[in-house]
Order: sequence, then C-alpha cells, then structure tokens
Amino acid sequence: MSDHDTYQRLITLLDTTRTPYRLIDHEPDGTTDSVSALRGHPASQAAKCIILRVKTDRKTTRHVLAVVPGDRRVDLDAVRTLFNARYVGFSDAATAERLAHAVPGTVLPFAFDPDLELVADPAVIARPQLYFNAARLDRSAAISGTDYARLAQPRIEPIAGPQPDETQEVTPS
Repeated sequence: MSDHDTYQRLITLLDTTRTPYRLIDHEPDGTTDSVSALRGHPASQAAKCIILRVKTDRKTTRHVLAVVPGDRRVDLDAVRTLFNARYVGFSDAATAERLAHAVPGTVLPFAFDPDLELVADPAVIARPQLYFNAARLDRSAAISGTDYARLAQPRIEPIAGPQPDETQEVTPS
C-alpha cells in the first residue's frame, strides 16, 4: 500500500462514515511543531503518532501506534507498564513505514494494519479539533477527538509524558 493508497483509505473512511472533516493544504512538513504552525493551531491540538516496538518476552514483539498530543512525548515507561513489557523502544524506520503504510512524518493516528495496535492518550480524544498529516507531507486533516475515537477505536490509556509547562514539584519530606 502506497502513501497515496493510505491517504485515499482515510478519505474513504471519513466520507463513508459521514464524518465531518477538513483538509488543509500546506508546505510539505512532517515535524509536529512546524506543521502545526503552518496549519495555524497550537501543537497541543496535533496528533503525534509514534510507532513503538514492545517486547513482552524474549520471543514476542508487538508493534504499537502510540498517539499523544503534539506538545508531549510518549511516556515509554507508561507503555512498558501497560503491556507488562521487558522493553519498549522506537520502531526502526522501515518497520514503521511498512506498518503505517506511510513515510515518517505522515503517519496517521489510525491503525490500518492488523499487526499494529493502536493506543491513544485520553487528551487526544478530548480535543474539539484534532489535526494530523493525512498520509502526506503537504496535506493535513482535522476531525473532532470524539469522531477520531469512534472511527479509530483506539485503546485509550494515559501514555503521554507531562505537559511542557508542568514543573516537577518537590515536596519536603
């Protein structure tokens, strides 16, 4: 499946389910902060999509598509705990591209491959508008977090690290 096929699959899904969406054409970019600026919204409203390799034991490797708000990182320890895994790390580019059916920077927050498990942070679902590259570097889509959850049916778990403006409070003991 090519990037064009993945884009078409997304549009077909949105159209056939009569999901309200908006397409946004912009300069080619796959970096969350800069593409959010091109689209004209805060990075917190973007879906950052990261493909992870999760080893639950010596012989078992699972692949997880982790979706978090664009201004936050994936909390690898939270994912490790969630899957009771021995190891969690970023997938290599070739595997990520094969499973996402898209090049890095254009990965959709949808798992169209049966070997890819989808986990989204609750903050993603809570967004009135959720923005993501539409399997293309030059076009993005915007849908509501509620519609995203209904269509993608992710496992919803707290997997995002702290918000950037949150500071670690030290309590005296």
